[in-house]
Amino acid sequence: MTETHKIIVVGGGAGGLELATRLGRRLGKRGKAEITLIDVCRTHIWKPLLHQVAAGSFDPGLHTVEYLAQAQRGHFRFRMGQLESLDRVNKQVWLSATLNDDGEEMIPRRSFPYDTLVLAIGSISHDFGIPGVKEHCWFLDSKKEAVTFQKKLMERLIQAVTHNENLTPGQLDVAIVGAGATGVELAAQLHQVTRRLRAYGFDDLDPDHHIGIKILDAGPRILPALPERLSAAVHEELDKLGIQVLAGQAVTEVSERGVTTASGDFIPAAITVWAAGIKAPEVLSNLGLEINGINQIVVKHNLVSLSDDRIFAIGDCAAFPPDNEGRVVPPRAQAAHQQASFVARAIERRLKDKPMPAGYKYRDYGSLVTLGRYSTVGSLMGSITGNIWISGMIARLVYLSLHKMHQVTVHGVYNTLLLTLSSILRRSVNPEVKLH
Repeated sequence: MTETHKIIVVGGGAGGLELATRLGRRLGKRGKAEITLIDVCRTHIWKPLLHQVAAGSFDPGLHTVEYLAQAQRGHFRFRMGQLESLDRVNKQVWLSATLNDDGEEMIPRRSFPYDTLVLAIGSISHDFGIPGVKEHCWFLDSKKEAVTFQKKLMERLIQAVTHNENLTPGQLDVAIVGAGATGVELAAQLHQVTRRLRAYGFDDLDPDHHIGIKILDAGPRILPALPERLSAAVHEELDKLGIQVLAGQAVTEVSERGVTTASGDFIPAAITVWAAGIKAPEVLSNLGLEINGINQIVVKHNLVSLSDDRIFAIGDCAAFPPDNEGRVVPPRAQAAHQQASFVARAIERRLKDKPMPAGYKYRDYGSLVTLGRYSTVGSLMGSITGNIWISGMIARLVYLSLHKMHQVTVHGVYNTLLLTLSSILRRSVNPEVKLH
């Protein structure tokens, strides 16, 4: 009797969850393969939403996916654990022991065999070795970090407005290092949320005087991934909101009181958020696979590791070969979505002893940045239309459709429609700002 082919996907982010779901429906449901998804968390949230979670404008409790429930519906297995190492000779993935909040061992160290392995563990913030970043900055790499940030921010605001002493200018200033999409969108969300708080009893809070928001970046302009015209439009909108943009300011040190730049300037801040670059998790450097300078697994054009034909890598943890013009695949959800689809087809063909599909080619459908309820801008790209700049309601609808596309892949069209309707109905009873 032929043994069932074992497929393990490590990482339940956008690409990993979509891939496990696709393979489960196409192969697991028919008994053609055994699919296992591994993640350190129990729930999934679409990573581009983390800045809204951190600001309190998005309640993760209402929009997370339970891996165990999704596995049951999607015909795959879920196992919780942190990737520790690989035994490539015996084709086994080793997970470190999982501890509970009290430090007690909840799940022992264990291993799982594989025939095909897909690494999709995403990325984390890159501190570039700058002094003080690890000790004094907040990061938004995971739901846990975003939820903790929102909780601490709310506690600090409550503490400030309920103590007898008067609030002073700058007492709650926020510095965001990194003017990519995450940094810019977080700044706009924080601006929006802090101004809504007065409607919920924060009468003594005057955001225009007490909460200054600054964005710093070493580059010459914000949003370098967007066309310069759109970057300028967002910069102008931020100026109108009173959000200070400090371009060309490389941070050299971070302290509890603020950040120091290469020009010698000191920018005071009560809260500093680091969003200035990414790298793949450190564990990838210990697997015996070829990696680049930021721990990404170097892959061929078919997303197979250069070091092992049984191992794929997708999403932010994969270093895809640059194109003829030296452009690399950007760390975006749309890239992970495309790569998950490609690898699903590749694995299916491999199991049927058919040739792998032609090499993956990234298709850039454009970039979008939302400034909350204030504005949304971006560019759409197509083979017929070329590059189209959009803004306002059209851009907002396109931005929302990106998340809906992810939900359709995971839940199907019908369930996504139900989720959307439920979300609309909840707006009449849920507060605009998460208050706990």
